[in-house]
Amino acid sequence: MPEEKGVYDTDITGGGERGRAGMRIKRVMAGILLGALACRGAVERTGLSDEEVDKAVERGLSWIARGQLPDGTFGNGQAQNTSGIWALCGMAFLARGHVPGTEPYGPVVERIVTKLAEVQRADGYLGGNDGKMYSHCIATLFLSEVSGMVRPDLQAKIDGALPRALKIILDAQKVEKDANNKGGWRYTPEARDSDFSCSGWALMSLRSARLNGAQIPPEAIKNAVEYVLRRHDENQGSFGYTDKQSHAVTLTGAGLLCLSLCGEHGNPAVGRAARFLMQKYEELPKQNYCFYGMYYAAQGLFQLGGNEWQTFSRWMYDTWIPQQKDEGYWDRGEQDRYYQTAMVVLAFTVPYRQLPIYQRDETVDEK
Repeated sequence: MPEEKGVYDTDITGGGERGRAGMRIKRVMAGILLGALACRGAVERTGLSDEEVDKAVERGLSWIARGQLPDGTFGNGQAQNTSGIWALCGMAFLARGHVPGTEPYGPVVERIVTKLAEVQRADGYLGGNDGKMYSHCIATLFLSEVSGMVRPDLQAKIDGALPRALKIILDAQKVEKDANNKGGWRYTPEARDSDFSCSGWALMSLRSARLNGAQIPPEAIKNAVEYVLRRHDENQGSFGYTDKQSHAVTLTGAGLLCLSLCGEHGNPAVGRAARFLMQKYEELPKQNYCFYGMYYAAQGLFQLGGNEWQTFSRWMYDTWIPQQKDEGYWDRGEQDRYYQTAMVVLAFTVPYRQLPIYQRDETVDEK
């Protein structure tokens, strides 16, 4: 019997050098093509024009790029020390079609890849000094999304870093936990409890890697989905942080997104979550983590499509584009400005369909 290839092997695409090369070409060409097409007709109808949305996104990305330091970090505060923020910034550029190897922002993304490879611990941990497992999972998601888009020397860095980062996530899920917390993740790899916020990022990183060819055990996805459903309130329709109701306005979009990305489109929880969000999304500005919730609501409702996405996106663009600062960033006191601006850009660029993890089933608008 041939030796079975595991997720921890360098070849995460499961196709050898030829398979990796083919995937890289496809992803780079798709990014360039979609980036060119995104300027027109990408943003579904809102009160603001496509051009106004495009301009806001480009101003935000320009501000992020101007703040990047030569070592790949950003600013002089939290964003300088938090790997998860670097990764969110990187995904913001990818989400607009600015892939490595292209100007003007490809080098920004490439520096983030290099920095993450440099700071990764020997055991594979990417949580760094500040962000813990949140940062580790977000950084892992970014590396998985950018894998196949970069030149060979950077791909070698990803091939060395990503399998070890995935192993951290998979091993953390296996830590013995009680029935309520089983299948999830929390602040440290050794945690014996779970929260839905961290677990959502972990699940998305595993799903992204699996889509990119990594040998992610199906039971890991299955156990994570079961954990997500234990955070769901069937009566209210919400998803909670460590229960079924706390931070519901912020996290219900995460439940909708995670289930949709994992093929649970027909699960009744998806419809219940969408109804809850449509009743509550205008309360997002009252939440401590508004942009975090807006990111998840945008991603989740776009997966659903139809009137829900149209209504929400119109509110999102009309509400937040006027609040962009003259310099190009957003800031409502919700952690670091680079974090906030990256999250807004990621929410705004959902319809551009650039990040592979967030591709939508195009039949949703026909149902």
